[in-house]
Amino acid sequence: MLRNIFLTLAASASLSAEPAKSKVLEVDLELALLVDVSRSMTERELEIQRQGYASALLSDDVFAAVQSGLLQRVALTYVEWAGTQEVIVGWRLLETRADLEEFASVLTTRFDPALRRTSISEALIFGAAMIEKNEFEGLRKVIDVSGDGPNNQGRPVLQARETVLSKSIIINGLPLMTREGLGSQWHLDDLDVYYENCVTGGPGSFVIPVLNWQDFAEAVRRKLVLEIASTPLPERILSAQYTSSTAYDCLIGEKIWERNQQIWSEP
Repeated sequence: MLRNIFLTLAASASLSAEPAKSKVLEVDLELALLVDVSRSMTERELEIQRQGYASALLSDDVFAAVQSGLLQRVALTYVEWAGTQEVIVGWRLLETRADLEEFASVLTTRFDPALRRTSISEALIFGAAMIEKNEFEGLRKVIDVSGDGPNNQGRPVLQARETVLSKSIIINGLPLMTREGLGSQWHLDDLDVYYENCVTGGPGSFVIPVLNWQDFAEAVRRKLVLEIASTPLPERILSAQYTSSTAYDCLIGEKIWERNQQIWSEP
């Protein structure tokens, strides 16, 4: 009998000695910012993007959006992507102005230009995995992807989009419809329509086109406010569709890549 009591006490002590599992922190929003750094982007454009996001995070409007939520806190990460992905700022909890300032400062302290292909699809899958594996639980989960061209590497973008949407993650888009550097070889006049039909989706999703680089910081500010505060969409913002249009070729990026490869290989 004494032996049984001893074994019971020992087992109880062993269980109590096990480290407690870390609790998931609930937030208003989990937001993954996926920013294009593919070969079609110039160094000036890459720097404009970093500075634009930093400026938006420091704005009164973005801080007010954070404060407007039920829990008044959001989780944010910043990832640069092309054919592969690089996490520039991992998941951080944003509640105060100091939190926003610290996040913004990281964006402006290190800058590494890249020359790679464009895989929107793999960036979306990467962003979804980051949301699923982090230590937060958002009332809303959003991926925000920017880019200056269509997908031309990895799995088809429609396939990736459907995978992400099946996880109850919303996808918003910031198509960069500018003409600079190498971008002319991959330029789509209707990149915003491509994003609407092939990339974005989910309840309340939207697309905000950027036509000129001088408008980038303001577009990012508006985008972040809409995402964080979850406010109704203004009429001039292109609201994304839940299903793709059969009339739009979502493999246009891959076809442009193949066409250019044939041109470059000709004697």
